[in-house]
Amino acid sequence: MSDISTEKNSSPRENASASSIEDDGFVIRALKGDESAYKDLMNKYDRPIYFHIRKMIKEKELVEDLVQEVFMKAFKNLSTYSNEYAFSTWLYRIATNHTIDYLRKKKLQTLSINDPYKTKDGELEIQLPDETYATDKAVIKKERKQIVQNAIENLPEKYRAVIQLRHMDELSYDEIADELDLPLGTVKAHIFRARELLYKALIDKRGSF
Repeated sequence: MSDISTEKNSSPRENASASSIEDDGFVIRALKGDESAYKDLMNKYDRPIYFHIRKMIKEKELVEDLVQEVFMKAFKNLSTYSNEYAFSTWLYRIATNHTIDYLRKKKLQTLSINDPYKTKDGELEIQLPDETYATDKAVIKKERKQIVQNAIENLPEKYRAVIQLRHMDELSYDEIADELDLPLGTVKAHIFRARELLYKALIDKRGSF
């Protein structure tokens, strides 16, 4: 899809709703570097995307995390959005695909290695390779954990605090808000920004993984 810009695809789609035209304006501003436009999009679609994912995921706190991941993925790929279609359609598609990917990975992770795998040709026993030779596996895992911890420690204090409470202490969003005496919306915004910063930091360190 072609990039959206003020020069290309900037005219409204035929029969486009006022809401959709507003979204395209937000996108154009965001691509020009206007940080407030990202907040406008999040404020507008945070709850709709939450309820969309909630239909597929039961765990309330997990849904909050998935919503943030959806926005991170959308904003990272915002330049690929074309206003040939409504922004909301594009965003909901990302949310659906991201949630399906999560459910697929979760199913694979919870598959018991002791149970036969049923196929149309019968049952297959799952065979795992012998990894006893990989004596450095524990060392690599420890190094990765240290890299992540170092990245967290280098975050600005307000972001470091929410990330540690969320991912180290496993507090809910509401509990973090109470713990830090912050509005729930501020907690969500800080966690979103902290994850962005962590992502960038870990990408720079990807050669160490």
